[in-house]
Amino acid sequence: MLDSHFFRIFQYYKTKYKAKANNIALVYILFLQGSMLLLLGTFFILFFNQMHVNILSIPKAWTLFALIIIILAFRNWLYYTGKKRKVLNTKNNKASTNNIWLLWLIPIVCLIFSILLMQRL
Repeated sequence: MLDSHFFRIFQYYKTKYKAKANNIALVYILFLQGSMLLLLGTFFILFFNQMHVNILSIPKAWTLFALIIIILAFRNWLYYTGKKRKVLNTKNNKASTNNIWLLWLIPIVCLIFSILLMQRL
């Protein structure tokens, strides 16, 4: 799923920004993964608070979130650059670029839902 989103973004911006298309797609995929991780994290923290289980404090959870984002950024940089990206690009060459606004809306909606859940903490 993430590969197809990456290549839809990459192919859309490749026509406009030739050299920066890969960087834009990397930022998008990191934003998507980060917003989904934040949504899951806030859901589980809220769930465990309702169950009266104290696993992580809020500052430790933010530190863990920041570390995971750094690891994801490094992993995405390795995964989507170089030879591996070219192989995946040939496999996903048929990806359509129709709904670019919908692709950008997915992480924004995840971020909004996580903010709404954080207000309940």
